[in-house]
Amino acid sequence: MSNVPLRIITFNNLGPAFGLTQLWAEQTGNKIVLVVTTPGPTKRRTELYKDVLSQVKPEQDVLVTTRLRTVALPLIQSLKPDLIVSFSFPYLILPEMIQAARLGAVNLHPTPLPAYRGPNPLRMFYDGYSRVGATMHWTDAEFDTGRIICQHAAAMPSEITTATVGPLWRSLIGQTFFEGMARAIAGDPGTPQNHEQASYAAAFTEAEHWLDWHEPMQTLQRKVTALSMMGQSTAKAMIEGKAYTIARLEALPDHAPQSQIGTVLERNAAMMRIAVADGVVQISFVSG
Repeated sequence: MSNVPLRIITFNNLGPAFGLTQLWAEQTGNKIVLVVTTPGPTKRRTELYKDVLSQVKPEQDVLVTTRLRTVALPLIQSLKPDLIVSFSFPYLILPEMIQAARLGAVNLHPTPLPAYRGPNPLRMFYDGYSRVGATMHWTDAEFDTGRIICQHAAAMPSEITTATVGPLWRSLIGQTFFEGMARAIAGDPGTPQNHEQASYAAAFTEAEHWLDWHEPMQTLQRKVTALSMMGQSTAKAMIEGKAYTIARLEALPDHAPQSQIGTVLERNAAMMRIAVADGVVQISFVSG
């Protein structure tokens, strides 16, 4: 392998995703020649990209745009990168961009593809999927459908909380990224996905943000976990006729109240214990 640093263009919208890419470049001696980020499509605007900007070093070139074809493409073609890497970017990389890179373009998708293609990998936690993992694949004409270069996955913990799945997920993503990049640079063609086994991870609907106390403890726990993993909880619940934002939910399987579902059994300024379908949960709430 040549000792000449590869010229990398990275597409990121989440700070941790850019951080991992930057760490890889530093540890492998390769050079990020451009960071591309975006506030996203009009109907899905976000300020998460600002976390990427906060990590960029002063000497690093950055492009913030919503116009890939008219703004990003000419710049990328002029830079003539060796490889394009996308990880947490809401737009599909254009075919002309892929052609401009000597080695092509890869994408890190944080699910065990072909399961949970699409914009919302947190669905694998919300649904209680059997596995947690990450996949690096060659970019093609559709989101998350390209040939798989590398994948690491593990059994989903039976209790899905940020403490049980967060460190595991981050470890699998890191392994997949470093190993996948090495394989991509070495020219690994990848393995075709089985499209018959594919599933799609759509954004959460408004209804899916609301908890139903008639559901079991573990179901409620994994839903709150999924809705809290972006740093700000979006789980909601009606309690005694008032709407609350739920920051954390813990199952209490040893508590078996003889109470109607939805009854508040105990409370203080920031915590409540509530009867649910098969026991009691303890919630921390943000507002009410």
